[in-house]
Amino acid sequence: MTIHADNLPWTESPFFEGELQESTLSAEDKAFVKDFSENGYAVFDPGLDLSLIDSLVGSMKPHFAKIDGEDKRLQDSWAYNECIRKVAVSDIVLHKLRILYRREPIPFQTLNFAVGTQQKTHSDMVHFNSIPHRFMCGVWVAFEDITENNGPLHYYPKSHKLPFYDMIDMGVKASDNISAKKALMAYAENYTSFIQEMIEALKLKKQTLTIKKGQAMIWSANLLHGGEMIHTPGASRYSQVTHYYFDNCIYYVPRLSDIAINKIYLNNLVNIRTGKKVVNSYFGKEVKPATKIQLQQSAIRMLSKISPLFPKEIVDRIKSVVVG
Repeated sequence: MTIHADNLPWTESPFFEGELQESTLSAEDKAFVKDFSENGYAVFDPGLDLSLIDSLVGSMKPHFAKIDGEDKRLQDSWAYNECIRKVAVSDIVLHKLRILYRREPIPFQTLNFAVGTQQKTHSDMVHFNSIPHRFMCGVWVAFEDITENNGPLHYYPKSHKLPFYDMIDMGVKASDNISAKKALMAYAENYTSFIQEMIEALKLKKQTLTIKKGQAMIWSANLLHGGEMIHTPGASRYSQVTHYYFDNCIYYVPRLSDIAINKIYLNNLVNIRTGKKVVNSYFGKEVKPATKIQLQQSAIRMLSKISPLFPKEIVDRIKSVVVG
């Protein structure tokens, strides 16, 4: 009897080895899938035309120049830049993802970078999770040669096999942090510190990603990764990460959710490939994001817009009632 764990990515299923043997994939694809299953990532050539990359970088430089501060990133620029959209919906990338997850990939967010992020180690699952779990991944593409000096990605092979640690595991009631400032503080003060302490306790081994222009890396939802320090002042590190969900799931934000008390912050997304709204689905039925926490978030945004018109103490009192 063959058992298929359809509500778990097959690369993370306890039945993976048997299913891989039974699959009709080519020997090359089997090796690719097996390596991803074991290590939580895969480096590959997405077949992008280098002239497309050069055009993309050139078109985005004026936008990067307008950003104050050192964090030179632009989110969801696919909406006005066709080159960025083409990278996100690359046929080779989507083919690889279909093989790895056996579901239709949904590109839902792009982030473009001019320099290395130097970001602390994290798992994407705290930002983007799904029900069923782990139907999410990131694909990072280098738009120039990446060296040890211009802030390469770092990652911890096999760390995707660790449990997913939610904000509750840090002793944080996530749904209390519906304001952007509070959510960011809770994440920075609790989550990233917890992850670093765990890495040290488990003696996980870090690797850095030094690849050539045009190469790419897929990482699974729970793979621990971040950004290395920039050792060459002023060095660029042009790149793009696209985040993908997969169809027939609920898509939510764990760092803003407390599922145990029915507070779940559902994502409201657009499929970059089709331009259509992404439907949150549970066993084939649509789940709408009008949960209590979603309504709270909408109310907070509205209050933030009108707050200059009223005394601060009145606005704060209304916010306290909304949050409950």
